[in-house]
Amino acid sequence: MPYQPPDITLRGTEHVEKYRETDGEIGYTWNGVPILLLTTTGRRTGTRRTSALIYGRDGADYLVVASTGGAPRHPAWYLNLCEQPEAEIQVKAEHLRVRASTASDAERDRLWRLVTAYWPNYDVYQERTRRVIPVVTLSPV
Repeated sequence: MPYQPPDITLRGTEHVEKYRETDGEIGYTWNGVPILLLTTTGRRTGTRRTSALIYGRDGADYLVVASTGGAPRHPAWYLNLCEQPEAEIQVKAEHLRVRASTASDAERDRLWRLVTAYWPNYDVYQERTRRVIPVVTLSPV
């Protein structure tokens, strides 16, 4: 499937704020895919930081992808999860505590097929970078 540039009219801090204010009424669906809010603890500062991320499901687990559009470095939220895997997500009005784990090589192949089924641009992002883009499982605790 050819690359489809996303509509970026809602992004970053504004996306997080609108999502929180409306319990996802605004911001849950972005470019036709569902969005969750992931709150991590900063690995250097200890400050809680929230990102709006595309997500998928694998049973009871939530899947997010540390792509940053194929940038050469992992996103800060991913590095934070590597240091402190306990986090919180918001899916619409529901708040859940989760534990993050990065998919192993064997798991990643299966999960990559799942995530690219709902956001094919991940394949394009992977082509843009030399790093292996992590697929992260967020398991409710």
